[in-house]
Amino acid sequence: MSSGEIELEQQVVSMLYGRLDDLRTRTAGQLAKVLKDSSGTPQARTEREAANVMYSQQLAQYNAVENGLCFGRLDFDDASHQHIGRIGIFDEDDDYEPLLMDWRAPAARPFYLATAAAPDGVRRRRHIRTSMRKVTAIDDEVLDLDAADPTRHEGLTGEAALLAAVNANRTGRMNDIVQTIQAEQDKIIRSGLNGVLVVQGGPGTGKTAVALHRAAYLMYTYREQLSRRGVLVVGPNATFLRYIGQVLPSLGETGVLLSTVGELFPGVEPDRTEPVHVAEIKGRIAMVDVLKAAVRDRQRVPDDFLEIEFERETLKLDKKTCVQARAVARRSRRVHNKAKPLIVPTILDALARQYADRIGSDPLGGANLLEDADIEEIKRELGESPEVQEAIDWLWPILTPQELLADLFESPELLASAAPAFPELRRQPGGWTVADAALLDEAAELLGVDDSKAKAAEARRQQEEIDYASGVLDILDLHDEADPEILMATDLIDAGRLAGRHGEIDHRTAAERAADDREWTFGHVIVDEAQELSAMAWRVLMRRCPSRSMTLVGDVAQTGDPAGTTSWETVLEPYVEDRWRMEHLTVNYRTPSEIMAVAADVLGPDVEAPTSVRDAGVDPWHREVSDMEARLPEIIAKEAAEIGDGRLAVIVPAGFSGAAPDVDLESQVSVLTVWQAKGLEFDSVLVVDPARILGDSPRGANDLYVALTRATQRLGVIHPAKLPESLSRLVKA
Repeated sequence: MSSGEIELEQQVVSMLYGRLDDLRTRTAGQLAKVLKDSSGTPQARTEREAANVMYSQQLAQYNAVENGLCFGRLDFDDASHQHIGRIGIFDEDDDYEPLLMDWRAPAARPFYLATAAAPDGVRRRRHIRTSMRKVTAIDDEVLDLDAADPTRHEGLTGEAALLAAVNANRTGRMNDIVQTIQAEQDKIIRSGLNGVLVVQGGPGTGKTAVALHRAAYLMYTYREQLSRRGVLVVGPNATFLRYIGQVLPSLGETGVLLSTVGELFPGVEPDRTEPVHVAEIKGRIAMVDVLKAAVRDRQRVPDDFLEIEFERETLKLDKKTCVQARAVARRSRRVHNKAKPLIVPTILDALARQYADRIGSDPLGGANLLEDADIEEIKRELGESPEVQEAIDWLWPILTPQELLADLFESPELLASAAPAFPELRRQPGGWTVADAALLDEAAELLGVDDSKAKAAEARRQQEEIDYASGVLDILDLHDEADPEILMATDLIDAGRLAGRHGEIDHRTAAERAADDREWTFGHVIVDEAQELSAMAWRVLMRRCPSRSMTLVGDVAQTGDPAGTTSWETVLEPYVEDRWRMEHLTVNYRTPSEIMAVAADVLGPDVEAPTSVRDAGVDPWHREVSDMEARLPEIIAKEAAEIGDGRLAVIVPAGFSGAAPDVDLESQVSVLTVWQAKGLEFDSVLVVDPARILGDSPRGANDLYVALTRATQRLGVIHPAKLPESLSRLVKA
């Protein structure tokens, strides 16, 4: 490409950055003006807070799209052209004509779909590569069948830009693919909002990138609908979420909540590990019945009776009365905590009549001398008695999910009653695990929230505000009392409405509010590595999305978690039956063909591996090392030197020394387990002790498949003993 063409594009790109700077400066000025305003009226304060949020979000968006603002251009048959970029920028002096078209706009779609066979009015597609604000390269595709290059890969859009991206060194953070989206990916990204979409794709096919770009597309296309409820993106672990954390902001979206399933229960951070077989049991759907039984076991009755001291009398609350009270509460079908008030009338009535019989009986043997009003007063006093309240709390305790699970797992008696088939669930007191988080969420559904005290406190607070507002109105009206012709303040607004204007308004984004609210339901949920989720984890996510507007991406050939699935039908049938659609990603952009051939042997001919778009020119190798602990550092150092500024992953079996729970992906070398490596990619990968990875889990072959396919350039395998037969294609080093 001539330097003149690059210079022309540089002028356009510089102009666009100038417009971006203008927008940023203007928005920063508006924000500063808002923050400087010290007006104290309730309406002014509310407007100021709303403007603060709006301008802050705009600034965050402008800052996030700084790198690679403009990346493409379409030249049409009618001699017009349009530049494509991360956000839309318009000419305010020319009827808001687009200077830069947002990649998500319908008009930008030919950039990803147009081909020589179906040009869609496009004569030439140009990929513009930049570094900071400087244009570094231009790649043109002329969409003319007569001029088509026969050496290009059929079906690849922007091959030069694509290969440059996949061959570039990794940085420890995932990059977006907005410049190189392929046709099969674009179809999925722009699929409709409604219903469940499953995206099945092998390693390196861009599943994660497609999921994140789909989130950005949906937020752009269905802004009004999704801005209220938000979009949830679920990843397999915290390392993965850090890895993808910059992608959505770089696409102009800052309002999407990224979370693991374990983080969806507010106030609990899973920080404890447990044996794989225990986590698998906790992930089974049978745990629903276990938790229901655990709740019922806490709805107790005495073996014979309870003794309760009241007014120097010892009352006996018998088993029959307690059974009757419990039956009333259970028949209501209310959740546990909200059903508790229903047992109280039966209990108080029995105790009150027993007490009345003792103090109100006719000494001569006649009828009880107390009237109904006296009985009601006794009930009231009994209800306020600490001894009676203690008895009722024993019969039907108010429980938090944490209390229910901790008591269940730490008590041999409770566990034997609720889960006689699962003695493995017994544990010592401590923190929570990832599998526990789904059980806590299920327990919350069964228990409900006892919000009676909170509601009473809120009612008192509102009444206090109304009383205060009423006093203010009275003061304002004093000077008008003598003249009935003058409108008074109370003629214009009542105390309740005035108090409401002083109330605090929550200006957080939907994502920020959702993170603190267990009962929040999202407008759309996207799940990456969805095949790894247990049956209990699926229940958590389905509760978060009653509309069933979901995108699930994964690969059942990579399922490593024993609680995960190998069938999308099995996962979805209980929730949507057969009302879901499937799309496939078939092209491997990450893994070179030499490495993919090795990985495919691990799973055998029954699994169809994706087709790699390139060769690396480097054979994957293996080396037998008897003294692993002593030799491994030397091997790692040598491989790190081979890749220069690239990133090296050393993937080890679970429990291997050197693997840390928190992985620093910014360092050149990362030592991590297969589970931690899911969804990540590195320039080079060293797989340590593949035989142990195979033997550590019933799905060890899947785990090894995942480990082998994390590399974009080089792969080495280190083994202390004989190499597994499935890796015979490796070259001895």
